[in-house]
Amino acid sequence: MNELIHPALPFPLAPAGGRHCAFAVDEAGTLTLTGEGRSDLFHDPAGGDYNPDAGFLVGVPPQGDFTLSARVTVPFSAQFDAGVLLIWSDEDHFAKACFELSPHGKPMAVSVVTRRHSDDSNAFTVEDGNTLWLRLTRTGPAWAFHTSADGTRWDMLRYFTLDEPAEARDSVRVGFLAQSPAGDGITVTFAQIAYSEGAPKNLRDGS
Repeated sequence: MNELIHPALPFPLAPAGGRHCAFAVDEAGTLTLTGEGRSDLFHDPAGGDYNPDAGFLVGVPPQGDFTLSARVTVPFSAQFDAGVLLIWSDEDHFAKACFELSPHGKPMAVSVVTRRHSDDSNAFTVEDGNTLWLRLTRTGPAWAFHTSADGTRWDMLRYFTLDEPAEARDSVRVGFLAQSPAGDGITVTFAQIAYSEGAPKNLRDGS
């Protein structure tokens, strides 16, 4: 297992999941992550035998509240291609903040929270460009997702808990995913990655 030490993060990242993901970091700290085609992290709420099988890059953050953000650029090609900030406890407890290509061919901010089964919540479309800022926050036992067009003003996307087993809370991992469930693979760029201790003062307005 190859660990990645990113200059902006106080914890190492390592590949995980059921498929291969290739990654690299340049001198500016920009992470490039490639996910294999026909792989995803999603448990259909209608049931079925599907198991999350995508590969991803995650690590265990220090205990306590924190915030992780990145400027996500996705060269969209196939439906549901996405760059993702990921929270991962296990195959039954994970969450995704996604910049994703919708079935209508429009880039969209999407969130997914999985507590045994996944929900799927489309927030808004991005009419211009293939870049969006994503942010995740841990605050006590809860989590929040935010988005931004410029990395300065943030809007709340989701506020939730994973309902993961109590004994697993200190080992929840966070990181990055490049998904292409309907395509042949995708390479996503995560630039200006930033980590800070603590949570926003106001989760509702993102400040």
